[in-house]
Amino acid sequence: MSLRHALLGLLVERPQTGYDLSKRFERVLSRYAWHASHSHIYPELRKMTADGLIEVVGEGARGSRTYGITARGADEFREWMFARKDSPTRSEEILRLFMLSALNTDDMRALLDDVVERAEAGIADLTDAIERTESEAGPGDRPPFGRFAAEFGLRWHQLQRDWAQWATRELDDERRR
Repeated sequence: MSLRHALLGLLVERPQTGYDLSKRFERVLSRYAWHASHSHIYPELRKMTADGLIEVVGEGARGSRTYGITARGADEFREWMFARKDSPTRSEEILRLFMLSALNTDDMRALLDDVVERAEAGIADLTDAIERTESEAGPGDRPPFGRFAAEFGLRWHQLQRDWAQWATRELDDERRR
């Protein structure tokens, strides 16, 4: 994923200032998908404007600019959304789980208990967020921005919890044998 495409996706929803976009990254994307600071966002907005992907649609106090996506930017965003890349996945979390059997049984259990605990915390956070966004949506509204990603995250945490509980039962069964 590129910062450019994340910004285009946020601007598809509505025109926003660089400050608004930074806050959206901080509040919504940084925790689950992508981190970007002011020092990354503002230069990228300038490049995207020069490339004709976005345009300044308003100016406010202290020189703030509101950016809107152009037709060219919407086309690029859509193309990126449908593009598939077979790039290798790198995840320290998955690598730790792959190496789980290198630990003694007590350490494996402790690590699995931690997976369950973190997953349950994620389930609680996302369940609250989903309920909150759904209560704010009006009848006939499109799903709120990030709703599908939140549901994916909820199910991902449920999967992690269920897997860790299964692995713990496997350890218990092995110990009994």
